[in-house]
Amino acid sequence: MLGRFLLLLLLTTSTLFSQNDWVETQLKNKKKGLDLAIKNKNNPDIALKMLELGTIYNQYGLYANALSYYQEALKHIQTNKKDTLFVQINNAIGKVNHAMHKYEQAQPFLLEALAIAKQIKYTKGQSLAFSLLGENAEKRGEYETALDFENKSLFLLNTKNDAKEVAVVHENIGSIYEDLEQFDKAYTYFNNAYQLLKGSQSRQEANVLNNLGDVYRKKGKVKTGIPFTNLSINLAKKLNDNHLLESGHKDLAKAYALLAEYEKAYEHKLIADDYNQKAVTNENKNLVNLLQADYKINQKENQIKILQEQNKVNKANQKTILILTLSLLFAVVVMYIYYQKKRKASLKIQNYKQQTLKAELEKKEIEEKNLQRDLELKTATLSRYSLHIAQKNKMLSELSTKLKNSMGRKNELLEVKIKEISNEIDFVLQQENEWEEFTVFFEEIHPDFIKKLSQVATESLSPAELKLGILLRLNLSSKEIAAILRVTPDSVRVARHRFRKKLPINSKAELITFLLEL
Repeated sequence: MLGRFLLLLLLTTSTLFSQNDWVETQLKNKKKGLDLAIKNKNNPDIALKMLELGTIYNQYGLYANALSYYQEALKHIQTNKKDTLFVQINNAIGKVNHAMHKYEQAQPFLLEALAIAKQIKYTKGQSLAFSLLGENAEKRGEYETALDFENKSLFLLNTKNDAKEVAVVHENIGSIYEDLEQFDKAYTYFNNAYQLLKGSQSRQEANVLNNLGDVYRKKGKVKTGIPFTNLSINLAKKLNDNHLLESGHKDLAKAYALLAEYEKAYEHKLIADDYNQKAVTNENKNLVNLLQADYKINQKENQIKILQEQNKVNKANQKTILILTLSLLFAVVVMYIYYQKKRKASLKIQNYKQQTLKAELEKKEIEEKNLQRDLELKTATLSRYSLHIAQKNKMLSELSTKLKNSMGRKNELLEVKIKEISNEIDFVLQQENEWEEFTVFFEEIHPDFIKKLSQVATESLSPAELKLGILLRLNLSSKEIAAILRVTPDSVRVARHRFRKKLPINSKAELITFLLEL
């Protein structure tokens, strides 16, 4: 695995600088546009440029940066709420909060976008707000509400003119029915989405194909679903989308495991892990490109400011020399003593300006060093950070269980081979190396969290409760925590309740909010 990673790194290094230049150009152009809008004091244009900048950061997964631009954009459009731009910004804020799993925080922005869109009869804004509200309700387990929102979104769209948006809503509704285990209805909506996207050669088409294969598998029609998954994988290869390739091969691994073709299942599981590594590497590379571009732009801006300051000093020096020359001429005519006094005063002024400039230059150098350290820290964080632990544990656990269930067969050679593979999987699952590495990484970013949590607890916290506290501090859902800890979501909810009792939290207060404030 390490060899494949190094090979991938060498292959992608050749394109790093060209991509970095492209990202830097995009950021530079957007920031130039923003500076011009600020100079012209054009609030709607300022809001639009900030929305565009936030969208760039959002695409690269830097949600905090994106949210900062979106919120600032909202301030510049508050005086003109009845505008499509106001609706777009509120929908964007709701969407990025949703991506950060802050579903409660997303709700008011989406409702505000919906209310204004209705007032100004902005149909697409209403439709998007309804769809995002549906996704939000689904994540909170409010499936009836989610279906109501998605159907309202669908009602506002025109299949002919808004095919892509209609397909998205159909896919969302299919996902809700899949969560409700109503697989026939889920298939119907996924198929509707596919008919709209068929032949588009898009990421969305590949994702829908994967969903169709997944639903067939869950309905027990494993062999029928495999061709859909293969179509999704073929399209994902054309699109060079590692996440879709990982997802497709994971589904094939599950399908072949259900068909008791364990060698194929294991082979596709390894391929899925490989694509996961590639996806993480590409994401990290893209994030590094963005951060480097952002740093270069800030560095250039600082250098420009330094040159401007130096230019001011040069002009000041020229004026000082001119004054000094005139003073000298005047002193010859008037008196020598006056000349001496004037010269001393001029020298003092010049010295003061030079000291001021030196202090400013030193300050700029410190700022540049801080920016460099910040970039190095973020780059190191991105390179080491990976949350594929949960996915690996879940897959290994499921595969181990299925292998153990197959050991009842009378074929002794098959039983011995399955037992060896099952033991290897159990041994991997018992390793704590990944958790230890994850804890070290967490403490680098939140060095005092575990100490503070232990201090404020009213009772002594067990190691398992400290683990739960760390995962809750990262704002992970119960399903994600259950996958990492290798327990059921119900066990997580029980552990969370017991953990809350050991903390000095008001009954109405949010546990996540309490942990985030530590």
